[in-house]
Amino acid sequence: YPWGQEAFDKAKKENKLIFLSVGYSTCHWCHVMEEESFKNKEIGEIMNKNFVCIKVDREERPDVDKVYMTFVQATSGGGGWPMSVWLTPDLKPFVGGTYFPPEDGVHRVGFRTVLLRIAEQWKENKDALLENSQKILEALLHRSEIRARGQESPPPSKEVMATCFQQLSNSYDEDYGGFSESPKFPTPVNLNFLFTYWALHRTTPEGARALQMALHTLKMMAHGGIHDHISQGFHRYSTDQHWHVPHFEKMLYDQGQLAATYSRAFQISGDEFFADVARDILRYVSRDLSDQVGGFYSAEDADSYPTMASKEKREGAFCVWAAEEIRALLPDPVEGATEGTTLGDVFMHHYGVKETGNVSPMKDPHQELKGKNVLIVRCSLELTAAHFGLEPGQLGALLQEGRRRLAAARAQRPRPHLDTKVLAAWNGLMISGFAQAGAALAEQELVSRAARAAAFLRRHLFDPASGRLLRSCYRGKDNAVEQSAVPIQGFLEDYVFIIQALFDLYEASLEQGWLEWALQLQHMQDKLFWDPKGFGYFSSEAGDPSLLLRLKDDQDGAEPSANSVTVTNLLRAACYSGHTEWVEKAGQILAAYSERLQKIPITLPEMARATAAFHHTLKQVVICGDPQGEDTKEMLRCVHSVFSPNKALMLADGDGAGFLYRQLPFLASLERKDGKATAYLCSNFTCSLPVTSPQELCGML
Repeated sequence: YPWGQEAFDKAKKENKLIFLSVGYSTCHWCHVMEEESFKNKEIGEIMNKNFVCIKVDREERPDVDKVYMTFVQATSGGGGWPMSVWLTPDLKPFVGGTYFPPEDGVHRVGFRTVLLRIAEQWKENKDALLENSQKILEALLHRSEIRARGQESPPPSKEVMATCFQQLSNSYDEDYGGFSESPKFPTPVNLNFLFTYWALHRTTPEGARALQMALHTLKMMAHGGIHDHISQGFHRYSTDQHWHVPHFEKMLYDQGQLAATYSRAFQISGDEFFADVARDILRYVSRDLSDQVGGFYSAEDADSYPTMASKEKREGAFCVWAAEEIRALLPDPVEGATEGTTLGDVFMHHYGVKETGNVSPMKDPHQELKGKNVLIVRCSLELTAAHFGLEPGQLGALLQEGRRRLAAARAQRPRPHLDTKVLAAWNGLMISGFAQAGAALAEQELVSRAARAAAFLRRHLFDPASGRLLRSCYRGKDNAVEQSAVPIQGFLEDYVFIIQALFDLYEASLEQGWLEWALQLQHMQDKLFWDPKGFGYFSSEAGDPSLLLRLKDDQDGAEPSANSVTVTNLLRAACYSGHTEWVEKAGQILAAYSERLQKIPITLPEMARATAAFHHTLKQVVICGDPQGEDTKEMLRCVHSVFSPNKALMLADGDGAGFLYRQLPFLASLERKDGKATAYLCSNFTCSLPVTSPQELCGML
């Protein structure tokens, strides 16, 4: 059954326990448990006879996932997916775990045994079980509370930033970048924190180290096997220290955040290398994760059939190469290279390809990658060129031709499964990626792609009558957009990531309609999720009887937590509206998370970064000018070319009846100096002297 009334009623009526399995479409072990246990006839009979079985996609229902994951982590010390939880008919959890093999082994009890034992307990000790589940629930409520105590104020930004920098610096891998030995995740939140830390400490050794850590990590990731050198985009994480052998699924939220982070790296360093990686990610998303109508799909799976004739899927089959395949595809002799060199020789040398495969057996427990190669850039262009006696420019063209041929060969392979559900929150992250890259790289078509996606969200995942967002929609027959029978209402993260996206899109396009919608959504978010007693926002709204707990997120992980991003959103919203109560709310969130921010800010780098914006107050960068004028465009190019984290950009176009002038009366007093486009830097609605030279504005920023 899906999570819903029908299943709950059945459990109560038949007095049965509920077995809940939570997973997601690109989860490898979810598929394994499905094949081994759920499709096994005898185990299936035990499940149906004794339990009401419910399956949940955690990407559709993060609220249900969070409640029971909190329970599994608290009671077993670990967590993950597939998550297996047994609940009483009134939905209280009493035992849980993750993956279970079907039968008992030396170290693990099998799923069949667990099912039979639990069914037995329910028959024999029902009252004790119910009493115990009530105690567990009370303990969870107490444990998961995040709130401001008494008159707590926001923690001091300087200390929070310094501690977070120190904790990241201590866990940094000097050789390969990243912040753990293995597995290694991209975690853009860490890199964005380091960029902001650098911007505030440019002249200190710590500032220089922060920048070096971030840029080195981004370079190593881009060279690594976690980056798909043939079909673009990034895989979810690396299983080793070197960013080499990944888990091959590709998630939308990674592409969105990484496109923005690589664009920032380009703004700061001016190095085209980073701009190229950002373009590469967006090319992948435009080609493989885009709905014709404008939305973005959620993910591509890691597992696929190696050939059209294969009976079973293998991890990474779509992405890996045998040496002989590459030799056969690239047999051409290379002009000007040492005698007898083929394009295959050059390509294999540069991308670390070995005849016997380049994946260590340690990283391949199921021997799915035996004899195969995951491409990883092993040398600089200069080194590879020197090795074969070529010019670097000539080598670049050769490698590009090699990549083109491998892409054509790969296109003949069976593709991995595409998860075509469209999630509001992840689409928000992706819109930010396109908008920020479009602004930083000065590429208008990227901004237009962001606007198409925002228009898609407004049409398909927003109800103008109630002013509320929906969580998801789906690709139906003939590519039509479909909604589920009972649409899922938007969660906190849907509001937060879309509001952030709309601010980013406004700054890139200066279309005021996006601002107006962002501020509307911010009011709705306050109404649905704000905790007036303990401060901060709950992840889900009140009033759903099937949710035992209303939780607040407390970690910036693969995605930033909604409360972290919302601090900056609130400060931006105040800049565009003059509503100072939003600044107050931002401070109250920081107060609620104060203890965590002071002790372990490394778990909340995005919120730590926001403490600086709160402390320094956002600067309003106002450009007065004609949107079509060349002088205005030059001013805007300057603003977009500088990485300046604590600012809100706005265009005062002189239209007194427009949305911004109605929101911010002070704009009427700012004028164009000598009829030229003029910039003002304002803080708390008090402005600097007018500036008409783009160079001078760049310097001020």
